[in-house]
Amino acid sequence: MPVYQYSVVDPSGKTISGRIEAESESLVLSKLQQQHFHVVNIKKRRSATTGAKTKSVSTKGKKIKLQQLVVFTRQLATMIEAGIGIIKCLEILGQQTKDPVLAEVIDICKKDVKGGVSLTEAFSKHPGVFNKLYVNMIKAAETGGILDTILERVSGFLEKEQEIRNKIKSAMMYPIIVLIFAAGMVNGIFIFVLPTFKEIFSSMNAELPPATAMLFAMSDILRHYIYVPIGLGLAGWFGIKWVLKQPAGRFHYDQLKLRMPVVGELVQKMAVSRFSRTFGTLIASGVPMMRSLEIVGETSGNMVIARAVDQARNSIREGQKVSAPLAASGVFPAMVTHMIDVGEETGRLSEMLVKVADFFDDEVDNAVKGLTSMIEPALIVIMGGIVGFIAVSIMAPMFKIVNNIQ
Repeated sequence: MPVYQYSVVDPSGKTISGRIEAESESLVLSKLQQQHFHVVNIKKRRSATTGAKTKSVSTKGKKIKLQQLVVFTRQLATMIEAGIGIIKCLEILGQQTKDPVLAEVIDICKKDVKGGVSLTEAFSKHPGVFNKLYVNMIKAAETGGILDTILERVSGFLEKEQEIRNKIKSAMMYPIIVLIFAAGMVNGIFIFVLPTFKEIFSSMNAELPPATAMLFAMSDILRHYIYVPIGLGLAGWFGIKWVLKQPAGRFHYDQLKLRMPVVGELVQKMAVSRFSRTFGTLIASGVPMMRSLEIVGETSGNMVIARAVDQARNSIREGQKVSAPLAASGVFPAMVTHMIDVGEETGRLSEMLVKVADFFDDEVDNAVKGLTSMIEPALIVIMGGIVGFIAVSIMAPMFKIVNNIQ
């Protein structure tokens, strides 16, 4: 395929030169104009077979932290709004970032864009860093010529998602620490304390109650056959992971999460919030309705939601509304489907969806606080019950021995 040397002026007034492979000069001109460049000159250079090849993607499968992507997107939006060219933005951000994976991805994207590839194509080569939601919003931005505005929306979306994740992590940190400490304490009792009492009772030929005998048997297993519970635990873990990889298993698991008492309500609110914010952001950015629903289903993280969204797509194909199949799924609260219905009627669907997302973000925050306030006393009661059961089981034969001596 022929290689063309081009010289263009970007929207900020900066002159950019590069090379691009294409079947004809008219295709080169069309590609450059789609990127909103003013074409100065195009010259045919040589065949692509003798030219340098674009660096292969070596970051496939690698991922970065959400916080790194948030910072990158926010900075890119600010720099483009200031009138800096895309290539210069990527060059600066590649030098500034501390994440080696992100730095490598930015460098490859910069070389691709220099070679005439659109920003959408460059980002789509790195699905581990830029997911379908991100890539499609960039595509809509390049089509509409509002890259800085769309990047602001993307960064706002990512910041909100990170904020929710951080709230859940910080709220669950205390219960997890208490649970780990309690599990360590109970294991210590079984491994170090109970064997001492067993030797004492054995030396006195004491008759052990069933509860005490059971505790000593568990202690022996932990001391001498520790590989058995570990093996069973690992087998169960890998078995569950295998089941969750199957579509049917994953669907039933997601369905179970939504039906669980207390926790199910939190999972539902998080799923609805994510659905509304993703869908609203895509619609507001100019992504077509059908494509938006496809992306929402793929990025929902819940197969029950994904199935409901797929039914909504089928409904739209038949000329119906989005809200009807979502209401029929039973996953979305009535308030959400009513808001979507109003948004469809008034032509303000994206605004309604963002309002729903904001409302459910607050609901998630309150649900997390309520859940943690329930978990803490529940853990204390459970641990008190376990320690109390162990104490009573040990004291019962001791009282029997004292009575026999008397």
